[in-house]
Amino acid sequence: MAARPTWQGHLRLSLVTCPVALYTATTASGGEVHFNLLHPKTHNRIKMVPTDPELGPVNRSDLVKGYEVDKGRYIIITQDEIESVRLESTRTIDIERFVDAADIDRLYWENPYYLVPDGKLALDAYSVIREAMKKTKKIALGRVVMHTRERLLAIEPRDEGLLAYSLRNKDEVRKPESYFDDIPKKKADASMIAIAEKIIEQQAGPFDPSEFNDRYEDALRALIKDKEKGAGRKVKVEEPADTNVVDLMEALRNSLGQSGAGGKKAPPKRATPSKAEPRRKPTAHKAAARKRA
Repeated sequence: MAARPTWQGHLRLSLVTCPVALYTATTASGGEVHFNLLHPKTHNRIKMVPTDPELGPVNRSDLVKGYEVDKGRYIIITQDEIESVRLESTRTIDIERFVDAADIDRLYWENPYYLVPDGKLALDAYSVIREAMKKTKKIALGRVVMHTRERLLAIEPRDEGLLAYSLRNKDEVRKPESYFDDIPKKKADASMIAIAEKIIEQQAGPFDPSEFNDRYEDALRALIKDKEKGAGRKVKVEEPADTNVVDLMEALRNSLGQSGAGGKKAPPKRATPSKAEPRRKPTAHKAAARKRA
């Protein structure tokens, strides 16, 4: 396998153990636009040099790691001391529990990994664990130490393998109440909700990731290409106006007509005479014509 594993060790279910490896399932876009910091006059690339406030520039290889216990007071920790802190999860993913996927809040899901058997001797035990999980439709929870942190993993069967997601710790997830409590508990208009539901039905469809490219990345590349040719580029994007309460129903009706094929636009509103405008009296020649008739 061409990719380098992020972690290698063992997967254990009770007394069943097999060697496995973790590979990152995603990658940063290879064509992502990156900018370098340059001096505006020389156009030389700026180098970030580690600097001591008293000694000036220093070599990065001479630096050590320290933990700040008080303001300005540090405890020095060597790399050997860090490596000496080894938990069982450093080399073994021990499955501790099986849960339903719906039990895990989506706020906790983080990065995906492919969990694959490491060698032919692992195939039998690996296959048994995978097939049993397929039949029970459960998510396995285990722990693993990666990048000097112990992380909780959610493992599920996928095709012929296992897919593992690192899960965020409880302390890493902010409480939604602190953001949503200020939203007033106001019921929306039922007729407006019904129109919005129809709009959703018209725009519903399967998820195809190939349809959603990074348009901002494309625009940056077009800008760079124009600048390379010596041409400037000015693009002005109009900000959408907020929909106020008065126009909300009209906006929903218009959206229903535009959101999908077969949707009919709402008929225009009929003009009604203003209450403040008095009714006009017929002119003299019109009154005479009516009398003759």
